[in-house]
Amino acid sequence: MEYVRNKKAGFDFSIEETIETGIELLGTEVKSLKAQHGSLNGSHVTLLNGELYLLGAHIPAWQEKNAGSGYDPYRTRKLLVHKKELNELAKLHKTKGLTIVPLSLHNKGSLIKLTIAVARGKKKADKRNTLKEKADKRDMDRAIKSAP
Repeated sequence: MEYVRNKKAGFDFSIEETIETGIELLGTEVKSLKAQHGSLNGSHVTLLNGELYLLGAHIPAWQEKNAGSGYDPYRTRKLLVHKKELNELAKLHKTKGLTIVPLSLHNKGSLIKLTIAVARGKKKADKRNTLKEKADKRDMDRAIKSAP
């Protein structure tokens, strides 16, 4: 089941490769995600000191009263990947024009996983083409439904 999705990632970036990673969360964050609270909009993944971190994701505490006064919903969260994948991502991260974006938080058994993507940013013209294709598809679907 998908808990949170980054809806703008497919529009702003052309996705080249996806990887499923683990994520370190607090108990209150897990309950909050299972209730589908949170947002990945505007967040990104970065490589610091040989480890992957998720920055800018908003995951609120399940119960604000019990989270304590020092809880930050935008805190930096560590991502868990195999060393082989980490080395591959480090090489791709250094490549000019490529970035790593989070796509979705979902469950796999009893664990919560984060799907990340190696992506290239779209130019304005590419975004216009995406909108045009979406509108054309919508018009075709309407024409098919209205045809006798």
